[in-house]
Amino acid sequence: MKTQPTLFMMVGLPGTGKTTEARRIELEQKALRLTKDEWVKALYGPANPSSATDVIEGRLIAIGLRALELGVNVVVDFGLWSRDERSALRQAAADKGARAEVRYCALTAEEQRRRLDRRQAEEPQTTWHMSDAELATWASMIDVPTAGELDGSEPLDDPPATHASWDEWRVQRWPAAL
Repeated sequence: MKTQPTLFMMVGLPGTGKTTEARRIELEQKALRLTKDEWVKALYGPANPSSATDVIEGRLIAIGLRALELGVNVVVDFGLWSRDERSALRQAAADKGARAEVRYCALTAEEQRRRLDRRQAEEPQTTWHMSDAELATWASMIDVPTAGELDGSEPLDDPPATHASWDEWRVQRWPAAL
């Protein structure tokens, strides 16, 4: 009997350990790992065009949802800062007959800065420079997952009033092309 696949959603700011945890889950759970930064680096090198981010995420989500349909565990590794993003993906996983798990990675701002500086010095090909101002702005933007999101006990929110379904919201949030 085949087990129900799981969508693992990595949530956190840059440098908090999302990709390290995603790699661990990939091995332990035999999961397909979809790490946006690796794709952006492969396609754009030192550039990090904001216009490409949503499309790359959208393509990776489409791949991940197809993998769930095929019974494969999936790790989505690109921050998922908004509760709406996580709700849309939780619903999409359920629609594919899969479970969803939210994994949150957090650090103090000091430790985050230390890790980012070390990564920039040791592995510059894997990252981009991030200023303290950018980090502070991003920290103010993240919707930290609730305990109910993390343990799976919290029911899904309704989609925003401007959308009839989470599927409609997801397709608009993560377009398939530029």
